[in-house]
Amino acid sequence: MRYKNGREALPPSLLKEIQKYIQGDLIYIPKATEERARWGEKSGARKELAQRNAEITLYYSKGWTVSELVQKYHLSSESIRKIVVKTW
Repeated sequence: MRYKNGREALPPSLLKEIQKYIQGDLIYIPKATEERARWGEKSGARKELAQRNAEITLYYSKGWTVSELVQKYHLSSESIRKIVVKTW
């Protein structure tokens, strides 16, 4: 997040209107909802986790035990169970 001076970023009429409510303080203006990326979409983390979870479910369906999956993926048994239940 970068700091921008209101004089440079806003039209004068809008700046005057905002100054009626706040002056000299920092204010965060979030992106519009439809423009916001969901967690992990830009970095690819969401896709990687989805692939990992699909792999876990596949191994489980082939007969791997929760204990074996815990060792392979370094997750808790509760996490493995949640992944399997969610995708089945």
